[in-house]
Amino acid sequence: MPILTFKAPTLIGSPDLAKAIEALRTDGIVVLEDAIDLEHIAILREKCLADVELLLNRKDKPFNWNPGNLQQDPPPFPPYLFRDVLVNDAVIAVTKGILGAGLKSAFYSGNTALPSPHRQPVHADSGQLWPHLEVAHPAYAIVVNVGLVEMSAENGVTEMWPGTHTDTSVIMQTGDIKVSPEALEARRAIEPPVQPTVKLGSVVLRDIRMWHAGMPNHTQNPRPMIAMIHFVSWWPTSALKFPTGTEDTFTHPDLITHAEFVETAVDYISAPGAYEYQSP
Repeated sequence: MPILTFKAPTLIGSPDLAKAIEALRTDGIVVLEDAIDLEHIAILREKCLADVELLLNRKDKPFNWNPGNLQQDPPPFPPYLFRDVLVNDAVIAVTKGILGAGLKSAFYSGNTALPSPHRQPVHADSGQLWPHLEVAHPAYAIVVNVGLVEMSAENGVTEMWPGTHTDTSVIMQTGDIKVSPEALEARRAIEPPVQPTVKLGSVVLRDIRMWHAGMPNHTQNPRPMIAMIHFVSWWPTSALKFPTGTEDTFTHPDLITHAEFVETAVDYISAPGAYEYQSP
C-alpha cells in the first residue's frame, strides 16, 4: 500500500485536508510535502550534523538498540527555532483532526541514522493503552518527523508498517515495545512494510502505535531527522525547555507547546539517552 502524500501549502481549506486526516486515521501515516522552508532545513542540517560528533564523544553514547541509530536533540535555541517546523499550520490542521481541540506538543528530539549495516527491531514507540482489546482505541499521540536530508532506503529511511496502529498485540503495560516474530509474519502476509522516499521539505505524520524500524544507512553520510510528538489534551507530559524571549515562536491558536522558558542554557547534547543498547 503506498503512503498517501499531500501538498502542505494548499491543504488547509481544500478537500485534501479531510483526505489527509482520514489517511492518518486509517493507515496510521501520511506525508505532507513542501511543508518546510528548505533554507530552514539547511540551517538545521548543518548544526545537527556538527552535533553528531559531540554526541559520539560522550562516554554514554545515546544509541537506540545499535550503534547505527543515534538519539539526537536539535538545538533548542535561536537561530535554530523555526515556526514552520515547530508550529506548522498544515501539520496542526491534520493532527487536530485526529486528536481534537487542546492538543499539545511535548517532545522535541530526533534520531540520526549513521552509516551502518545495523537495523532496529520492529517496534511501536508506544503501544495500546489497555490489554485484551478487540478493537483498537482512537489515537492519543502523533509523531511528527522532519527529515533534514532527502530520505530513502539507501540512507536508512524508516521502515513503516501501515495499518499496524490498529493491531492490539503491542500493549503499553508490558514494557516491551518490540513486535514478536510471529506477529510480524502474520502482518507481512496481509500488508508488507514499506520504505518510502521522502522529499526534502516534507513532514511525515504517524500514529505513535504504528510498527516501524530504523534501517541501515548504506551511504557514507549521516541521515538526521527531527521528531516531535503531538498529544491529546489529557495526556500527561513533561515541559520542554527553551530560552526566555522565544515564547512568541510557539504561540498558536490550536497547538499548545508544553514548555518552560528558562534563563540558563539548555544542555541538549547531554539530554538524549540510550534505549536497549549495551555498549561493548
